[in-house]
Parts: sequence; structure tokens; C-alpha cells
Amino acid sequence: MVYEMPDRRYFREEFFTVVECDRCGLGFVNPRPARMEMQKYYPPEYYQDPPTASHGRYLKRRFTRQASYLKELESGNAHRKLLDVGCANGNFPRFMAARGWEVEGVEISESSQRITDFRVYAQEFQDIPVNEPTYDAVTAWAVFEHVHDPMAYFRKASQLVKKGGLFVFLVPNFCSVASRHLFCEDVPRHLYFFTRETVRAYLQKAGFALDKEDNGRGIYKLAPNNWLAFMVRTRLLGKKYGYRDVPLTSKEFRRIHCLPPGIAAALKYAAYSPASVIDRMLWPAIETAQILRKTYGVSTYAARKL
Repeated sequence: MVYEMPDRRYFREEFFTVVECDRCGLGFVNPRPARMEMQKYYPPEYYQDPPTASHGRYLKRRFTRQASYLKELESGNAHRKLLDVGCANGNFPRFMAARGWEVEGVEISESSQRITDFRVYAQEFQDIPVNEPTYDAVTAWAVFEHVHDPMAYFRKASQLVKKGGLFVFLVPNFCSVASRHLFCEDVPRHLYFFTRETVRAYLQKAGFALDKEDNGRGIYKLAPNNWLAFMVRTRLLGKKYGYRDVPLTSKEFRRIHCLPPGIAAALKYAAYSPASVIDRMLWPAIETAQILRKTYGVSTYAARKL
């Protein structure tokens, strides 16, 4: 067993165990909720974006970074076709459609918004009724950690990407302290946890050649929350760091104590967990060091179909 933690978002009374394969290093929740149970962990609010201008600017920056992985396919190719797996509410495919791509999506959740402006397959990726090289690119942003059979997704991507086309995806980095030790994974929505070695093995088996790996926070973040508390407890005190040693987040603290956001709540939280406040101040330096060492919590991979 690597660790045990609850569903911190919706069902805090439900605990889940994360284990690691002795042979390949793949991490996974064991036992995993059955497919038919998973809808419970994806309520409608999971797909709701804050209706703010700042969030809109954040999405534009994020989509621009995601699109940069496909930029080489945009030069000299008038007709480009993209399949976005796990397209949620369809915002990234719409962004790419505005850049001239023909887009389709895959989304199995019943809680996401209904999409009518482009084709969306509402079934598991490996079951969609397309079985030949059709797409110049297949993308999957933070998807494979959510599915019950990630290898089936890799094989299906290989079946659908044209020769020389791109398969681009983002997954958490199980080699990172955030994923492996700090309980930052979104369990049980996250079911699998990948190392770069497991990703390379999956790509090789599926007939892809890895072009690029970017370890960093450019698209999504998995920040080393409570890194300081972990280091003090394990390195200085020589003790284990378990889920019950994790302090409440400021949001959880305010909810429990019925406090509105503001200076008073911030001061009370600082008194409750001063290490968390110092930890947050150190994030930029810690994250930069992790990115330089390729141990940040998230990695994006771009692979080419052979």
C-alpha cells in the first residue's frame, strides 16, 4: 500500500487505498469503484466553471498552451481533424475549431453540459464506432487517470491517429511528492497514477514514439501542498506522514467554522496552521526546483504514430 485517503471533494467519509505494481510502478486505487458507480463521484458541479472574467482569461491561456503541441500540424494542412477525449463541456474543441480544425469529442459523463455544435461520442473511448486512422491528432487532457482501462485508450488512440499524427495527453506524475506523498490526487476520480516509465511502456506497446515530455504547471497544476509539513515530519522527526497528519485547507477550515472569506478568516487559519501559510509562500521556489528536476506533479506527453 502506498497510502489511504478519502474523497476530499464530496464524500469525506469514504476512504480509498492506493497501491503500486511491483513490476511496472503503475499506481492505482484498489479496489476501484465499478464503472456504474463512478457517476456518483462526478456531480454536475464538477463540470461548472466559475463565471468570472479571470477564469475566462485562464482558460484562454490554458487552451493556447494545449494548442501549441499541435502547431506543427497547422502549417500547410488545410484539413485537420482532432478528437478530444474527455472533452467535458467542449471548450477546448471549440477553441481548436476557431483555429480551423474539424473537431469531435468523447465524453461519457451524464453531468457535463450537452454539446450540439460538434459530434460527441457518449461512450467509452475504446467503444466509439471509428476503427481506422481518421484523425491528425487525438488529445486527452487529464483523462487517463480517470478511466478503468487506460491501456485500452492507448490502443484505441493508436488505431485512430493517422501515420505521423500526434497523440497528446496530460497525466499526474506518480514520481512527484505531490502525487505520491502529499495526498494531492483527486481520489477516487483519479484511479491510476503514472510514472514516465509506465507512460513510455504504454506508448511503445501501442505503436507510438515519444516526441516530447513537459513536466510542469503550464496547463494544469498539482502543487506540492503541505510540502513543508511533510518534510518536517519525515526528515526532521523521522515519522511517517499519513492522511490524518494533513491540515485542513483554508476552504475546509472556513466551512467547518462557518467563516466568510476575508482577513479575519485568514488570520484564524494562520493561527490554526502556520506551517500551511509558510508552505504556500514557498510554493514558487519549490515548484521551480521540481520542474528543473522533472519531479513536478503533472506531465504532458506528445507522441507520434509510427
